[in-house]
Amino acid sequence: MIPNPISTADIQAFLAEDIGAGDLTANIIPSGQTAHAQVITREAATLCGQAWFNAIFNALAPDIDIVWHVAEGAQVAPDTLLCTLSGNARALLTGERTALNLLQTLSATATIASRYAEAVAGTGCKVLDTRKTLPGLRKAQKYAVICGGCHNHRQGLYDGVLIKENHIIAAGSIAQAVQAARQQTAAPIEVEVESLAELSEALAARPERIMLDNFTLADLHSAVALTAGRTELEASGNITLTNIRSVAETGVDYISIGALTKNLKAIDLSMRIDLELCHE
Repeated sequence: MIPNPISTADIQAFLAEDIGAGDLTANIIPSGQTAHAQVITREAATLCGQAWFNAIFNALAPDIDIVWHVAEGAQVAPDTLLCTLSGNARALLTGERTALNLLQTLSATATIASRYAEAVAGTGCKVLDTRKTLPGLRKAQKYAVICGGCHNHRQGLYDGVLIKENHIIAAGSIAQAVQAARQQTAAPIEVEVESLAELSEALAARPERIMLDNFTLADLHSAVALTAGRTELEASGNITLTNIRSVAETGVDYISIGALTKNLKAIDLSMRIDLELCHE
């Protein structure tokens, strides 16, 4: 499995946002009280975010024991028991919401990604994410995209050049924009085009990749034929689960989907304390 891009500073920031000066409600529980809890999913999902979930509780009480019953990246059915926890009751109650927020959000991203990956299976086309991520969760969501079987585009503005319409206007032309980019960086260069005429201009500038924005299926087929393997092609814009297979079958190398990280419906998870076991 891919490494988890998680940091202690992230976890502390997540907890500080919720706890502030202290959990006023959890303080009604005796400080030494221990408890057991279970987390289940109410709906089908691709599970993602175990490391974040664990880190939240371990930051509150390092001796909390967490046992996962399903693997990271696994497909789970409704009412599946995901994990069991035992340890300090206050810590379990305080960490519950933050830990579940992370787990259900990252699982939502991984679940959407798995559906898109399945939709293009066998075509040779790779589905990419975008920079349309939740602030503060970009690395986590991009991890979840991979967990769900899709792939990452650039991480941010610092590791790849993507020349879009406004950049072209400001630079003067596609050729001038690419030339200026080549003079300042060795990072890969991608150019967004909106027509076959712009595609021809971009091909002459020889970027590493060209993004075909809102092309019709017919124009995508034409673009693939015109390019003839000279550079990578990425389709983008108004692509959904309904039409992505048709887009992939045109022969483009990549399809970028903003919905992987921005059109989320959190997976319905539930954490319940076992009252009987609390009094062991």
